[in-house]
Amino acid sequence: MLVYTSGPLADDLAAIGPVAVRLFASSSAPDTDFVARLTDVDPEGRSLNVTEGVIRARFRENVWGAPKLIEPGRIYEYTIDLQVTAHVFRRGHRIRLQVTSSSFPVWDRNLNTGEDPATGTRMAVARQTVHHGGAYLSQLLLPVVSR
Repeated sequence: MLVYTSGPLADDLAAIGPVAVRLFASSSAPDTDFVARLTDVDPEGRSLNVTEGVIRARFRENVWGAPKLIEPGRIYEYTIDLQVTAHVFRRGHRIRLQVTSSSFPVWDRNLNTGEDPATGTRMAVARQTVHHGGAYLSQLLLPVVSR
């Protein structure tokens, strides 16, 4: 799991609207999942979930369309929809983004082999690389409302 945490906020920050993560990543597998979770970290260090979402690599272009496996090692752009939220991050709190490759049993398992997850029997370890610099600027898209 990758964890990105802001510094303590100087003022309250209201996030209202659709939240997403634009992720540039590669995998050793022909199919895998990417999960993003937005949390609010209080001054005592407790991390409380605000919202989360997942994208299965094979549905990266269209979640309702025909699946397309990925080429292992190639960098793809993924949009992870974290749904809509209305949350105020209070002064002194921190904003945290967690990026991982599974959240079972919240989200269905992924075999990482490209087989049908309902009938497949083989499983494989997927080694993920998240890119976050240069031409591959992964980012949290957070709708901030000003006063």
